[in-house]
Amino acid sequence: MKIEYDRETDTLTITLREARVKESDEVRPGVIADFGYDGGVVGFEILDASLHMEKPMTLEYAVAETASTVREKPAKKYRA
Repeated sequence: MKIEYDRETDTLTITLREARVKESDEVRPGVIADFGYDGGVVGFEILDASLHMEKPMTLEYAVAETASTVREKPAKKYRA
């Protein structure tokens, strides 16, 4: 993932994965989603970004912890 802020255009670009963009849609006023040829989201652009962020030049990120155990099927069968 790559995050870029352009001061000149006041645009925040979030690239989720490197892929060619097939189409872009404005999903909300000022928020543009980019879609790849596979239909998946490639990234987002936020126009007038400084209006939506307290500190455009500051980035804070967090990674959520995931469950350590995942069951593939229930231990007990239930009847409906």
